[in-house]
Amino acid sequence: MERPREKVILYGVETLSNRELLAILLRTGYQGKSSLELADEVIHKKGGIGQLPNMKLQDWMEFKGIKEAKAIELMTVFELVRRCSFEYTKNVNVITTPQSLVDWLKIELGHLEQEHFFVVFLNVKNHIIGYKTIFVGGLDSANIHPREIFKEAFTRSASKIILVHNHPSQDVIPSSEDHKVTMLLEDVSKIMHIPIMDHIIVSTHSWFSFRKQGLLSNAAE
Repeated sequence: MERPREKVILYGVETLSNRELLAILLRTGYQGKSSLELADEVIHKKGGIGQLPNMKLQDWMEFKGIKEAKAIELMTVFELVRRCSFEYTKNVNVITTPQSLVDWLKIELGHLEQEHFFVVFLNVKNHIIGYKTIFVGGLDSANIHPREIFKEAFTRSASKIILVHNHPSQDVIPSSEDHKVTMLLEDVSKIMHIPIMDHIIVSTHSWFSFRKQGLLSNAAE
């Protein structure tokens, strides 16, 4: 049976399993436990690889065989992946090619254990010119301040915006409050002449688009 590094050389990195990919990053285990076994331990304890990007320094160092230097390396890898994903996505028309946006959003938000509500700002070509977290916590219309969103949009000279939040439960079906917030912000967007192109809910593995479901009234191309 080939070791992970041998498999990369013979068949390509895309053929590796999750445990093999992590084992290569870990490089070594510790006495009595191989890097593959340590990878299994990490993935099992954290409930899957989807939680790994959210792990802090001390989270990694809880595992025997992972010291500070290695923990920093692992955190750096996941941060680099996040930034690479955004760098690619910001140069794509995210309305006509929404999958690239969704792929980035899953990395950015899907794994978080608290709800984050943020806004993606677009130019006239539907390219991302920036994004900002508006608040953290359960989505509630009482917590939403439209002036903050649209002030930021004007500051960035945004032509359009996309609303985004995550569901830590991994169920991306919108709640009644999600609908209420969307309608509230749509009403304001019409006054401000900055259309809401979509409201996207993401989890680690799935997503929901208000635009795709025909639930937005002013999402012009």
